Amino acid sequence: MAVTVLLFVLFVCGPGVRGAGPATSASPHTDFADELQEELLITPLSSGDIAATFQFRSRWDWDLQQRRVSHYRLFPKVLGQVISKFSIRELHLSFTQGFWRSRAWGQPYLGAPAGAELWVWFQDSVTDVDKAWKELSNILSGIFCASLNFIDSTNTVTPTASFKPLGLANGTEHRLLRYAILPREIVCTENLTPWKKLLPCGSKAGLASLLKAERLFHSSYHSQAVHIRPICRDEECLHFSWELRQTLTVVFDVFSGGHGKRDWSMFKMFSRTVTEACSLASKSNIYVDITSLEQNKELFEVTPASVYQYSTVVHGDQKTYAVYDLLNPQLFNATRSLNIILKWKHPHQNVKPQPPILHAERYVSGYGLQTGELNTVIYNTHPKRAFPVMLVESVPWYLRLFIHTLTITTKGKDNKPSYILYQPAKDRQHPHLLEMLIQLPASSATKITIQFERALLKWTEYPPDPNHGFYVSPSALSALVPSTVQAKHDDMENSPLFTTFFPSSDGSSYFVRLYTEPLLVNLPTPDFSMPYNVICLTCTVVAVGYGSFYNLLTRTFQVVEEPATGGLVRRLANVIRKLRGVPAL
Repeated sequence: MAVTVLLFVLFVCGPGVRGAGPATSASPHTDFADELQEELLITPLSSGDIAATFQFRSRWDWDLQQRRVSHYRLFPKVLGQVISKFSIRELHLSFTQGFWRSRAWGQPYLGAPAGAELWVWFQDSVTDVDKAWKELSNILSGIFCASLNFIDSTNTVTPTASFKPLGLANGTEHRLLRYAILPREIVCTENLTPWKKLLPCGSKAGLASLLKAERLFHSSYHSQAVHIRPICRDEECLHFSWELRQTLTVVFDVFSGGHGKRDWSMFKMFSRTVTEACSLASKSNIYVDITSLEQNKELFEVTPASVYQYSTVVHGDQKTYAVYDLLNPQLFNATRSLNIILKWKHPHQNVKPQPPILHAERYVSGYGLQTGELNTVIYNTHPKRAFPVMLVESVPWYLRLFIHTLTITTKGKDNKPSYILYQPAKDRQHPHLLEMLIQLPASSATKITIQFERALLKWTEYPPDPNHGFYVSPSALSALVPSTVQAKHDDMENSPLFTTFFPSSDGSSYFVRLYTEPLLVNLPTPDFSMPYNVICLTCTVVAVGYGSFYNLLTRTFQVVEEPATGGLVRRLANVIRKLRGVPAL
């Protein structure tokens, strides 16, 4: 078991670029250098949707930890000051609206959970990590106009076997890692605007000119992220550079806006076209996935035709891309703007897409508002290969887990995890943390169940809409998935940017980190209208009772005495009454 755990820890660390020795600061004789690369990947999905993935990579050959910087060119100054002030080694922040449907869309190039996700590695020089984590989340909340200030000890965990550094790292002290998810965070234009302002060219030129908020948020899925990490500057990794990756993934439903037609164009998706490249970028490419869905058949045509094509292995499959270089002046000679159009030669037939090798789902079972059960199902669709997966669960404290009810079954048999770590929650202080290394047999579905009990909160701890429910963070899965096509990138710098974030040292597998759905759980909720009814009834009774009693005590009654003899009318009435034999008044 120990050998298995050691191997998994090594391969989880493997996707990042590693150095053989300790990373040193930049040489004083090294010239100041920075560069910007941008790309757009357009992928027609088997479900008929269109996925557009933007990636902007800024590389800066500078040491923010040991040198004071007064001049910033391409690297955002606000992020450089944050790295220097809080001694950050790595920072990963994402905002996602919607859920990536792996069965219909395949594996995402860079997965992200619904809501807001933040995980940070600090330097060894940080003494009080919790204090730095709290201050950092508040500053990032102001920079990106988000609710990251709600990150506190009740939703923060410190994983020990997952979320390894993706950049330079030799030894990892888990006390320097903090991880938190806000599954209820809503992504809107207030988050997109500061994200675009971090780009050197803003949204005025280059691929960023396509980022129109009205079109981006009118989509099935939207995810924007910021990743900061140190990377090797040379082959010996004697010096390092800072890398900032800004990624944005959007999935458009072309059927809803195209009257049932599957053909698409850039103008149809973004309501804009590319007119010029960013003058500060050293590389600006558009990749269109032209891999045929059927072998030896051309299903669609792309116009204008690309100058060259690029083939690579992505997530274990061979892919072919049509490449458009925006820095090539001949690209804009024919027309002033670039509008890529894809037309299908044959009518679309509803073909069931093949699910990815690794995917998962999560749901809550049970009835009533006292107990329930968390269920996570992990699928391995590879027909021959088995591989381990690291599962991380972060459950709020108000769902009291019964760890003795944990059950893992595969094909009707118990599946004992090779590694398990459980940190119980403490009410109103920190959540549950459950990490497990599970072996997934070939062509199998592994089900993980654990029972829980719902806690009764104080009436001041309920949100304004308590009957909507409480969100539970999604599960995170990390694994090295077997590849169907063995390949190795020899020239990583010339390959697309999305293939360089998780470089594979061995072409037989590729690294995948995916997330399940967030859960919505109902808790025992008191009737908050009853206090209002009681207050209204009590105030009414008090007002009527006290008002009447006070009126009787304080009011003065005046008695009006009538004169003994009346006037003319009284005398006439007495005469008439006398004639009738009635007593006088």
